[in-house]
Amino acid sequence: MKELLAKIARDYGTPCFVYQLDEVNKRIEQVRSVFGKRFFISYAIKSNPNHALLRRLPDRVDMLDLSSGGELRRAIEAEWQPKRLSFTGPGKSDAELHAAVKHQIGEVIIESVNEAERLNTIAANVGMKQNILIRISPLKIPRGFGVNMAGKPCQFGIDEEVLDLAIETIQKMQHLVLNGFHIYSGTQCLRGDSIIENYKIFIDIFRRFSNAHNIYPKKLIFGSGLGIPYHENDQPLNLVDIAEQVNPALDELRREQRFIQTDFILEMGRYLIGEAGFYLTRVINKKRSRGTDICICDGGMNHHLAACGHLGSVIHRNYQMFKVTNVDNNAPLQPYNLVGPLCTSIDQLGHGIKFPNLEIGDVIAIRSSGAYGLTASPTHFISHGPPKEIIVETIDGELCVEDVSCI
Repeated sequence: MKELLAKIARDYGTPCFVYQLDEVNKRIEQVRSVFGKRFFISYAIKSNPNHALLRRLPDRVDMLDLSSGGELRRAIEAEWQPKRLSFTGPGKSDAELHAAVKHQIGEVIIESVNEAERLNTIAANVGMKQNILIRISPLKIPRGFGVNMAGKPCQFGIDEEVLDLAIETIQKMQHLVLNGFHIYSGTQCLRGDSIIENYKIFIDIFRRFSNAHNIYPKKLIFGSGLGIPYHENDQPLNLVDIAEQVNPALDELRREQRFIQTDFILEMGRYLIGEAGFYLTRVINKKRSRGTDICICDGGMNHHLAACGHLGSVIHRNYQMFKVTNVDNNAPLQPYNLVGPLCTSIDQLGHGIKFPNLEIGDVIAIRSSGAYGLTASPTHFISHGPPKEIIVETIDGELCVEDVSCI
């Protein structure tokens, strides 16, 4: 891997993101296998919306989840069938809802009664009906999720405690067709027991409200919440252990008459693409300041906000990273502060990270950079140029490297 990344850095330059599609494919197959194909897989575009990636996914995942009109355009441009799209997000504009109806996408995920009323009016005005799912905001979520969207005031979904009235109201809207429910109440969890408990909470909620309102859901979307190891000492999830506990609960739900024909869908993005990506940045300057060795890199917060600790982190924790070029395994490790090129003190890629003798020209690879990297970062801040995006994939037995930056 170091040799391949070093070659990419030489051939394409830095900074750049590298996405290993073979690893994405392996992760997709792993998810399908451990859950015994009980779940369809929906890929969340927001995790990585690269056009070339989206064009490669139709044969690999079942659906796309989008969160804006821009992502809808990307999906259509990537030749995804509209019926395989769902549209989440609490701030959908009338123009975005109109586009969703116009394209007759699979489902609009309703996040409030007000949004349902607006969508119903838009669908009525064009003489069409729009399939919907209702997003539920649960009362509780187990400990261990990096972002918790349950049991507190939240812009996402309809609160569980007022859902009965909301369902009754929405069911009366003549231009909306209620196809089921959606829950995504927490992200980036590395505790298997919490994932298992959370899915069982979902199942209980889905069952309770379907029974109460005599709904035979066509789709139930489970927000995966599956985390990946970003930092030193993070332990990856054991998906086999999780599936051993979740599969019987899914089977029990499936045996009920109401859910025999229901599609169970696992919505995920980070878990599929995150660990398959690297961010490559080169040391362009080096200095010693008040006893600390500082290496200035050609990329930083403008490309990788999360690695700099500004995407939901309260305390900065270093991403796992390693030296790609001029590696001397016998050289002693030394601590360095890594910073980006921006004219701001918060452009900090790492604090006290140990490397074997960093010098100007050396290339650093930051792991777990496939999701929420480039498009979750302030790329226009201080007007540095964008990084390249490179896809690596085995095709007909040959390892192919493609620059997909402008695609």
